[in-house]
Formats: sequence, structure tokens, C-alpha cells
Amino acid sequence: MTMLRYALLATALTLPATPALAQRVMTPEDVARVESTGTIEISSDGSHVIYTRAHKPDVTRGEENGTTSQQLMLAEGPMDVEAYLPEDMRISGIGFTPDNSMITFLWSDDGGDRSLYGVPVDGGAYRMLATVEDAAVSDYAFSPDGSRAYLLASAAPDEDRNSQREAGFNSVVYEEEPRLNRMFVANVGTEVDAEPLEVAVPGYVDAFEIAPNGQFAMITSAPTPLIDDAYTSKRAHILNLTTGNLVTVETPGKVGDIEISPDSTQLSMIAGIDENDPADTTLHLVDVSTGEYRALNQGAPEAAVDAEWMSDGRLATIIHVGAQSVLRFYSNDGEELREYDPDGLILTSLEQGGNRLVVEANAPTHPNELFSFNNGEFTRWTNHNPWLADITFGEQRTFTFTASDGQEIEGVLVLPVGGVPEGGAPTIFDVHGGPEAHDSNGWTTNYGGPGQVAAGAGYAVFQPNYRGSTAYGTDFSKQHQGNYTDPEFEDLVDGKNALVEAGIADPDRVGITGGSYGGYATAWSSTYNSEHFAAGVMFVGISNQISKFGTSDIPMEMYLVHAREWPWEDWLGQLQVSPIYYVDRATTPLLIMHGEEDTRVAPSQSYELYRHMRVRAPDTPLRLVTYPGEGHGNARAAAQYDYNLRMMRWFDTYLMTGDRNAPLPPPRPELNIEED
Repeated sequence: MTMLRYALLATALTLPATPALAQRVMTPEDVARVESTGTIEISSDGSHVIYTRAHKPDVTRGEENGTTSQQLMLAEGPMDVEAYLPEDMRISGIGFTPDNSMITFLWSDDGGDRSLYGVPVDGGAYRMLATVEDAAVSDYAFSPDGSRAYLLASAAPDEDRNSQREAGFNSVVYEEEPRLNRMFVANVGTEVDAEPLEVAVPGYVDAFEIAPNGQFAMITSAPTPLIDDAYTSKRAHILNLTTGNLVTVETPGKVGDIEISPDSTQLSMIAGIDENDPADTTLHLVDVSTGEYRALNQGAPEAAVDAEWMSDGRLATIIHVGAQSVLRFYSNDGEELREYDPDGLILTSLEQGGNRLVVEANAPTHPNELFSFNNGEFTRWTNHNPWLADITFGEQRTFTFTASDGQEIEGVLVLPVGGVPEGGAPTIFDVHGGPEAHDSNGWTTNYGGPGQVAAGAGYAVFQPNYRGSTAYGTDFSKQHQGNYTDPEFEDLVDGKNALVEAGIADPDRVGITGGSYGGYATAWSSTYNSEHFAAGVMFVGISNQISKFGTSDIPMEMYLVHAREWPWEDWLGQLQVSPIYYVDRATTPLLIMHGEEDTRVAPSQSYELYRHMRVRAPDTPLRLVTYPGEGHGNARAAAQYDYNLRMMRWFDTYLMTGDRNAPLPPPRPELNIEED
């Protein structure tokens, strides 16, 4: 971007600093009560649309702490929806029987094992359709005539091991004694089949689908339940349900969404193009009879996100192109037919039935909601947060800059409510993890993402899609490989300079936050690049690449798509891309937060950085907060609310003021919780 373009942009964005009076801006308490749509299903004849409402307890209003739950909803048309089951039934896996007479779901009654249930579409009592004794059902599918249900169930109980635990012998053998899922087929009728038959399946199966012709199942499995195997060794298999013959689709990389065509002759498959591809973003077609496959959009600067075969044989796909999205249709032989721009919506998932197409989509002013697609138009069907209409939002747009080596980098920019003041706004870089992910120009606010809460408090927020991000093509996502921190974290410094030059960011008040790889970016920016960032909030982040390898559950993935070398091939090089190595530079006030049960990035990564900074940079404001029972991200409502409060208070203390030497805020945030 030229100096002239920066100057023009700075002029356009410099608005009065004083926000309008009596406006309602977003708060952490609002984040705690946001709802969205969850999973969509459509009956095969297109007559009924069901979905789940995803919501978590509102701890700010005294509701009991817990995780996100799903409530079954029936949608009849635009803004015509109703709850179909009680809110306290924590269900999953919604669907329909093949004759469309019943809505189906997975549920655990009175603390028992999760089983398959059904409730009549036209109303009536729900009942159990199939179960596996002493096992939890995690996935299911029906034979085309509905007479049988295929069930994916947990491993058989180990009675000897359970007896040992009861006697106090509860030791854990790390990464051994794998517990493999099992597959069963049960008869479905007026009575529950008491003895479903087990079907032999390969390895650790995590999902399956029955072909429309009923002759085979498409199964995805990995050698073991280890997450590293799921990332690097998961494959699709075509299992003949009559002969037991297995055809493996020998893809070399990561595997994502797979769907079976209506004529049962081919699969659509979103997968990586090689073992070093950071993400499953390329759309393929697979010949069911041979397992041979071919890519449809390999090399394009985009990412395939979801796909669904239409009843007429067309393939509908959601494609993310940078920070935007489109709906694209292919013919059944892979020819691109037509593409639709959703006009500001970010499409995230889609489902069809009887050629009726429904999508989930979000936008800068709302999280995921349900939209129907018909004749090129997207019509909104749900509004789960009507109170958002009262919120004054900061203006949101994409922002593109040229990095110091000439690479163009895009990101999502949220301006402060009331505009950018003279001299620039305090600005928070919100850096996504992965880095094989990307931020879209849609809903940006969550418990770990400052978004519109920060905008309401007078901050600008920038979400950079730095080198390594998806949705810009595989070549772009591979640019960070084999050289941690450069160029991807230099993109952050270049982004800061671009925002300053554009008149958006105050050069002395730019902060940074992020989780996982975004936490790594925060740690690096608070040590090696400390001079550029005035405050940091690091979540489940990396501080030492050597010990990270030795404590993570994804060592092979680290090697294949990140480091491209083993630590022992260059011990010093791995140390030199570790934030702990540069703590002597650390003047950035840093808040570190971590889940105590994190297996992806061990909590020791945060302890290491904390200890190094406490000893080697004792004058730099520092705090470490851990969350018992939480893993690689906070799942419970109270931990999420607490995190959001702490993050914003840290930025208010050090970034809004620009004072790196301000006293530490109190250890406990002030909770705004209503009394019953």
C-alpha cells in the first residue's frame, strides 16, 4: 500500500473522539449471554428444518455454571421457530428417520449411557430407538429403509480395570491402552433391539455415513485415539456392508468433511494435498469403486469449508476467500457451475434436503444464525440475540497492508465506537491460533476475542491473517513452515506500522492477545518484539519450542506442518525461536492465562515464561492465572466470563493509559453478577 493510500485512509477514518451520549455498547456481561445456532438438519423431502440452539449458562444472572448445551428447535420459516424439546435435555446428533416421520437425536437419560432417541415430527412423546449396553453412542445412521440403525459406540467396559480403580490402583499409562470405538447395527421397530450386532471397523473410527443405496458405509478412522494420529494419519474408508471389503482413500494429509453423492458413486472430500499441508482446505471428488481422487480447487487462494450434495446431483460448497465467503456449486463431474456472494455474511456450514438448502452464517453484527438459500437469495430465519439491536457497534471492515518483504496481508479491522481520535486509537491485535486458521469479516467477539467489547471501550481491534493462515491458498499457509516467528510474527510488526501510518493506531498504545499459536505470537511480541507492543494477554501459549515438543500431544503435526525439522537437528535454532530466550528484552506488561488440563500446549509453557520473566525482568508487570479443569480453551461459562473480565481490565490498566509501569490491578476482577 502506498503512502498516498495510507494518507487518504487516515483522513477518512479520523472521526471525533467523543462517542455519542447514552449509547449502549457491548460489555463482558453481554458476551456471557450470547447464543447462536449449532447443528442443522433437513428432512430428505425438504419438508422440515431442525437445528440446535447453542447456549451456555448466564453466570452473570446467577445461573449455575456449566458448558455450552444444545436445544432442539424446529424452524418452519423466517422468524418462525419453536423449541421442540425441553431446554434441560442436553442432546446432540440431531437428524431424521429415512421416512421423515421422526426427529432423531442422541441423549443420556438420568445419567445413563447416551443412546438413540426419536420424537414424532407431528408431535408426541420421545422414545428410545436403539442403544448399546454399557456404551455411549456418539454417531448413528439409518439404512435407507429405516429398518436398521448403525451406531458408533464407545469401547467395551474393562471390568478388571474398573475393579482395580475401585481398589485405588488408578495409575495412568500414558498413550497406551487405547480405547477404540465400536460399530453396531441394531434393528429398529416397536421394541428396542437388545442385542445389536457388532461390525468390524478399522482403527479408531470417529465418524461414518451410510450410502443412499445402502451398500456401503463411508468411515473415517485413525490408527489410535491420539490427537496426533487424528491430524496426520486419519483416512477415509469405504466399507462394503455385505462383504466387509474395505477400500481406503489413500490421502496423504489432513482429512475434513466427506459426503456421499446421491447416486452413491462418489464422495466429496475436503482434505490436504500433501502431508505438509497445514489444513484440509482443498475440495476433492473420490471414486467409490476404486478410492481414486482428484482435486477441484488445488492451488486457488481460498479454503473449502463445507460441502453438501444436492438431491439433483449438484455439489454445494462453502468457500472462504480471504476474510470473505461465497456459496459455490459444482456439477457431479466437478465442473464449476455458479457462485453466489452472500453480501456481507460469512457462511460457516450448510445442509440440504429435497434440494432445499439452509446455511449457518454470521456477520459483523450477529453470531451464527439460520438462513435459507433460494433463487440466489439468502433469507434470515432466526434471531437468537434480539437485544443486539440495541448495541452500538464499531465500524468493521477488512484492512490490507504490504509486509516488508512485499507479501500482501489481509486482516479484519474493528474501529472504536465513536471513531478514531486524533493521533490514533489504542489498538489490540487479536491473533488467531493454528496458525492454520483465519479470521473472517463476520462476528468477531467472544470470551477470548475483544472485538466489539473493546470497540465499545474506545479500542481499535485488528485480527491479522498473517503468514500460515488459511483461505489464501496452500502456498500462503506454508510460508511460515521451517522458520518459526519469521515471517509470520514480523507480519504483526508490519501490520502495526501500517495501522499507525494509516492514522488508525496510536504507535505507543498497541497491544496484543491470542490463544495457542496466537498465544505464542503474544509471548514473542512481549519479549523479542517488546518495543512494539505496550501490553499483552497470552492464553494457552508457547514459550519454549524445545519443551513444547516434549510435552505436546501433537509432536508429529509440529514436525510435518510447522517446524519441518526435529528439535535435535538444531537445538539452538529451536531455542532461538522461543520467547524465553528473549526475556531480557521484555518490558511489555504481560498477563498469562492457561487451563490446567491442557494437553495441546502444556501449562508448563506458561509457568516457564512466568518464571523466566519474574527472575530476569522483575520490573515488568506480570501475572499468571490458571483455570482448574479447563483444557486448551475455557469451556465453562464462569471461566470464560472471568477470562474476558481479566483481559479487558489488563488492557485498560496498561494499554489505554499507555503506562507500562502502572501498578498491577487487584488479583480478582469485580464480577457483575445479579442476585436472585
